Amino acid sequence: MTRTIAVIEGDDASPEAMRPCVELIDGLGLDISWTYPPVGPTAREQHGSLFPDRAREMIDSADTTYFGSTSGGATQALFYLRWGKQTYANVRPARYFPGARSPLAEPEGIDFVIVRENLEDMYLGIEGDLADLAPLGLVSRTSRRAVADLGEGRYAMKAITREGSERVVRFSFELARKRAASLGRPGKVTCTSKYNMLPESDGYFRDIAREIANEYDDVAFETFIVDDFACRLVTQPHHFDVVVMPNLYGDILSDAAAGLIGGLGLAASGCYGDDYAYFESAHGTAPDIAGQNSINPTATLLSGCMMLDHLGFAAESARIERAIAEIYAEGKTLTPDQGGSASTSAFCDAVRGRL
Repeated sequence: MTRTIAVIEGDDASPEAMRPCVELIDGLGLDISWTYPPVGPTAREQHGSLFPDRAREMIDSADTTYFGSTSGGATQALFYLRWGKQTYANVRPARYFPGARSPLAEPEGIDFVIVRENLEDMYLGIEGDLADLAPLGLVSRTSRRAVADLGEGRYAMKAITREGSERVVRFSFELARKRAASLGRPGKVTCTSKYNMLPESDGYFRDIAREIANEYDDVAFETFIVDDFACRLVTQPHHFDVVVMPNLYGDILSDAAAGLIGGLGLAASGCYGDDYAYFESAHGTAPDIAGQNSINPTATLLSGCMMLDHLGFAAESARIERAIAEIYAEGKTLTPDQGGSASTSAFCDAVRGRL
């Protein structure tokens, strides 16, 4: 059965990575059809909207979406893919490829995944003036001062729900089981949040994770306060397997994890819901190098591998990953962020040559 992939190339330097990656995957001869929903400034010129109904329909009819990073033009499409499609689990692998430019002395063997809750926490976007909270009579648990007495300021709402926490934690345990089966080692889930200072929200997330852990006797479980985890992430990255955390921490610490393995140019990402998934690199649009054909396409290619896995093309996904690993190990065709001088196109050509 033909699989349909909606492609949104993104902004700035992002299309320079997306186009050769799409071409490379298309060259595998798989039963894939590519569509290009109209989004961004071009869509506004042609359809009067940055995200017209036609784009939404094309995403809905596709099996998945391959998304390039956006600096604003495709934001409405991104929000639809996340909140409209309820893709609640943001999966961010951190796997070291020997030859990549890691700052660590011994990065070999780093291979873990951060699962970031993708829809709630601080990212509900509920903010406002502190004065709006005065009628509620809220009192700080730490300073014992009434919100009405704090003076001029702003607030942001953090919300952790049972439904949101249960589904992302259960997703993490299922992922740990799959990794255990494929890697031939025991699975483990680490839960982290600031549960010591925020017992009613982050503590709630931790408690729900503990409940879910009782359903998975075959998967080890542990918890760390998020600042302790941040230290362990740097000093003991080999310790982790699957790490689950609320949205804000996941957004920040997944970028830190990318730094361990060679930078955001290697940071793949997939966002999964019960009925849909989309895949995007996590490095941003790199406007400072737009037009230079020098952006590292590794993250985009690895995101494409996650996409192929999702669509049932696991063997082809594994072939691309092996080719990428060989290119890094050889060290002759690396992009500038990895200490090389190869162009984006040259890197993709090298991977294609290995295939």
